[in-house]
Formats: sequence, C-alpha cells, structure tokens
Amino acid sequence: MRLATLQPQRDSPPVAAVAAADESWLTLFSVLRVVLGEVPTGASWMSPLEELLPAALEQREELTAWLADWPRHVATFSATGGRAYPPATPLLPPVVRPPAFRDFYAFEQHVKTCRARRGQTMPPAWYEVPAFYFSNARALVGNGAPVFAPAGAKELDYELELGVVIGRGGRDIPAARAWEHVAGLTIVNDLSARDLQRAEMSVGLGPAKGKDFATAAGPWLVTRDEFADRIDGERLQLAMRARKNGRELSRGDVAALHHSIPRLIAHASRDAELFPGDLIATGTVGTGCILELGPENTGGWLMPGDEVELEIERLGVLRTPIVARP
Repeated sequence: MRLATLQPQRDSPPVAAVAAADESWLTLFSVLRVVLGEVPTGASWMSPLEELLPAALEQREELTAWLADWPRHVATFSATGGRAYPPATPLLPPVVRPPAFRDFYAFEQHVKTCRARRGQTMPPAWYEVPAFYFSNARALVGNGAPVFAPAGAKELDYELELGVVIGRGGRDIPAARAWEHVAGLTIVNDLSARDLQRAEMSVGLGPAKGKDFATAAGPWLVTRDEFADRIDGERLQLAMRARKNGRELSRGDVAALHHSIPRLIAHASRDAELFPGDLIATGTVGTGCILELGPENTGGWLMPGDEVELEIERLGVLRTPIVARP
C-alpha cells in the first residue's frame, strides 16, 4: 500500500489517505470504516496518519484486496462520506508531525569520505554502536515544498537518505523482531547548512541550526510488505539516486548500510519507547551529498533556482525546489 498525507487546498487541514488501484487518493479513515466496519477509538477523518497506522497495518491484506477492486466500491465509499482526490493532489510529509525523528549516520562510505576531507580518520566507536541525533520533528516539509537556506548560511546541501516509519511501538526491541515494527519506508532529504553546521560542531555538540530549518520527506509511505522480495534477513536492497537540476550526482544502495535497519531500531529503542509514526533516517548514502562529492565537482552548493530530486527504488521521487530567503 501507498499511504500519504494530503493537503487538498493551501489552508485546508491535512488528510491521511491511501492510494487506490487507479492512483486516486482515498481518505484513509473512510476506507477503514468501510472495509473494517470500525476505526480506532476517537479517530476521525482529520486524524493524522500515525493514529490510523496500527489499524491499517493490522488489516493490510483486507485493505489491499479492497483497494485493488476500488471501482466496484465507489458508490458504497461515497455514501459513507468518503472522498477521493486526484493523484496530483499536493502532498505533505507522510507523517507530518512524528512523535520523534532520529537521524542516524550508518553508511560507512559517506562517513569515511567526509571525515577524510577534514583530515580525520574513522573513530573505532563508529563501528561498534550506530550513532544518531534527534532532529527537528516539527520542521518536516513535503514533496515539492520550497526550501530556503537559514539566516547567514551560504553552503546549502542535500542529503540522500532512506526514512523508516515505525508502525508498532515498543521498547528494547530485539533486532531479530525489528522488521515487525516497521510500517513502511519513505525518502528523506536531510537538508544541511554546512557552514553553520561546521561552526557549531567545532564546539563538540550538535548539529543544531545547520539542520533544523527544514527536512524534506516523502513523497509518500510504502508499506513494508511491498519490499518482501528485497529483504534478506537484516539486509534491504534498494537503489538510491540524487539529481541536481536533472544532473545525476549521487548513486548508491540501501544494501551498503554498515548498521542495518533492524539494528538502528534496536538501538533507538534501547531503554526508550518508540511510537507509531516515529521517523528513523539511515543517514546519507555514499556519494549522497555535495559535502562528500565536493562543491567544485557538483556546480557549487545549492542556490535559489535549483531543484533537488531524490529517488529511491519503489518509493518514487522526492522533489525540493530551492528558493531565495524571503
């Protein structure tokens, strides 16, 4: 299944939706009510996606079969107040306000190359424990949302990352059971102001203002069952690409992760509760940013008028136009 959060009009409230066989977006609350005959207690058509995720995932097979035969159910769906939206309806991040957003640092090539450019070697601890920081869960933007550099920044960068959305919460989740807690996958562009980041990290704490101005996520969430043929134990194989103004700059694969997704989840949940809707990002894939490639090799840092396209196999394309600061 493909799940998304729509914003049908500029000032309208977000709508959690699921894609039908004809690519239409259907209000998820209404689909759950029609197919299952019930919805989570207290839920409504205005409920955010994370509140409806557990019910949708629990009855995934029934929902998938109903959606595949969508044309036959149009009248029944409409009679219950359900709404269908065209495929081109504007999208917000799949989970607009995740309870928490943890961004890891799990691709060895990226870490090693960036550190080498600063004259640094790999710290042994990196191989022992997956490192992460808490990013700004209230600064997510969706597909096509314009982004501008934060005040004082001149070195705006993209970062090509895979996003993992938690569907079933838990604490001290063992790696062997971690996939069971994954609702699905999305694309994350961890936009970074490198000059601000460099200054604040020199203090030994952060990142902070070099990161928390905007993170793009989307265009939608694809449920974990759609990747069953690409998951082998802890390993997931999906091709990743990034383009700047149509020119491909980055290419990698999720399979290159040194710390696997199940181990990221196990570490994130150690002595801490994960909740449905929590967003976990893998960190940048090797070659997946201008900092790693060198601005001299990419046409410079991101500037107003540029557009970044991040593509991950089976997840679509996440587009981010760069604009001038108002």
